[in-house]
Amino acid sequence: MNFKFSQDIEALLTLVAQKSLTLKDILNVTAERGFCLLIAFLALPFIFPIPPGLTGVAGVVILLLSGQMLLGFHRPWLPAQMARASFPTALAQHLLKHIKRLTKILERVTRPRLMVLATHPYIWRLNGLVLAWLTVLLILPIPLTNPFPAIGILLLTVAMLEADGLLMCFAYGWTFSITLGIYLLGAKLWSLAF
Repeated sequence: MNFKFSQDIEALLTLVAQKSLTLKDILNVTAERGFCLLIAFLALPFIFPIPPGLTGVAGVVILLLSGQMLLGFHRPWLPAQMARASFPTALAQHLLKHIKRLTKILERVTRPRLMVLATHPYIWRLNGLVLAWLTVLLILPIPLTNPFPAIGILLLTVAMLEADGLLMCFAYGWTFSITLGIYLLGAKLWSLAF
């Protein structure tokens, strides 16, 4: 990843060693990049299958942030009570270390590409829409599907941080594929149930 994003992660790891990490802390440290980092932070646990119904709180926050992106906001805003929500220290450290490890892997393949796409003024809003849709798919109570939209969310947030238009295109293709796959799976489950 780029150096500033790595610095964000290091700053958060330093902070979480001193106190409980809140959503407000993440936004304060990351400034404009807070949209992508906070969304990635909240989506990361869902790469691993978890029981349906546990995605609600994280999903609401991601929907709120992606909705703001769709409306053209460039600085994230959270209600005061939500911003004060804190993560258990061990969990926050665990997630940040995973994000740091992920950045080391992705920095080998991501770089600014297709800049016409990556920097287009409407792409920020489009990405907000795609992230909101991926979050809806994440929240759906279909067993064992959480990792797929979570991976899409992570791919798109990394692409935005790196201004990597090629990775954005891959994330759009991933979103289309999992939308189709979850639709077919949901239809099959529905037909079996009824």
